[in-house]
Amino acid sequence: MKLGIIREEKNPPDSRVPLTPEQCQYLMKIDQNLEIIIQSSEKRCFSDLEYRKKRISVVEDVSYCEVLLGVKEVPIDALIPHKTYLFFSHTHKQQPYNRKLLQTILQKKIRLIDYECLCNTQGKRVIAFGHWAGVVGAHNAILAWGKRYQSLVLKPMHQCHDFAEAKTYYQNLPLPNFKIVITGDGRVSNGAATVLNLMNIKQISPQDFLNQKFSYPVYTKLAVNDMYYKKGEGIFNESDYYQYPEQYCSSFEPYTKVSDIMVNGIYWEKGVPIFFTKEDMKKDDFKIKVIADVTCDIAPDASIPCTIRPSTIVDPIYGYDPYLDRESLPFQDQSIDIMAVDNLPNELPRDASEDFGKQLIDRVWDELKKPDSQMIYDATIAINGKLNKPYDYLQDFVDFSQSL
Repeated sequence: MKLGIIREEKNPPDSRVPLTPEQCQYLMKIDQNLEIIIQSSEKRCFSDLEYRKKRISVVEDVSYCEVLLGVKEVPIDALIPHKTYLFFSHTHKQQPYNRKLLQTILQKKIRLIDYECLCNTQGKRVIAFGHWAGVVGAHNAILAWGKRYQSLVLKPMHQCHDFAEAKTYYQNLPLPNFKIVITGDGRVSNGAATVLNLMNIKQISPQDFLNQKFSYPVYTKLAVNDMYYKKGEGIFNESDYYQYPEQYCSSFEPYTKVSDIMVNGIYWEKGVPIFFTKEDMKKDDFKIKVIADVTCDIAPDASIPCTIRPSTIVDPIYGYDPYLDRESLPFQDQSIDIMAVDNLPNELPRDASEDFGKQLIDRVWDELKKPDSQMIYDATIAINGKLNKPYDYLQDFVDFSQSL
């Protein structure tokens, strides 16, 4: 098999890679029939030279490869017909901004395998950048707080060589007695907790978070059962919730009254109740002043109604004025500061790429070589010009603009 690693061409630029030079070398060593080719790029966190030093071919044209690996969405004009691609397409939730991408993939009869849809037999994702998104998200939340109140200075993560350098700035930060609420109990929230722990911010239970005051900074993590209850019953049933999320209500409101910072790290899709409304944000007792929205779904179809656009690594924070319902300058008395970078792991691209590549090798590589892998089938959105059966529900989404 000839496998190509394509350059990242989406804007804003992304420097991550699906496989590091060492990982490419390892795969070719254990599989003599495999050839990995790198498409030349000046933007990667691992340079062309680093790949060449591991005796990996670096070329301009990878069109002779059968399988092409990237990270972010591939620009429409760069898609090569009749190839197998693996990347994060951001199409399976019917994201309107990628409708044309999916239409073109079908027109060019491309086989699209989406990393986000690769799951084990229990339905859990097997490969993700979520941990590093959480790490950077929590770092940026504290950075935003420091800028808002001019109380501390934290070096932006993307200006650090790696996470090891970033950690050197965490000791002895002049942190106030604030409260931080993290939503979710998966990779993202665990990554965020890693940073807060390194800053010596103490984790407490959701109950203590709501009911007690502290003389030091604290945080809590909320699982789904902490945030939702069934309408009319006031209870939470996990299997029932995942099957009928629209029958549940959010119980997040009490946390808006005692939290200073929110780190949103839980997966969300249509039908799941939102945490709070724009009207809630106008209330005098809405206390949250910084929201690090790692999930970064864009309003109106979003769990955070004030995430009105993605931000960038260079300019990660914008303000939201709840009274005028519009974007404002950040760090103002009336604004709520929003951090909504949609490619957070790219602030630590070398760490994130190495971790992602390890997951790819350990959990996906053998499946990718099987002729009848259920995991690969279930993650294949398009094949031979048609939607794969698990994604039939996208047909109206694909047909929408074509019918106008």
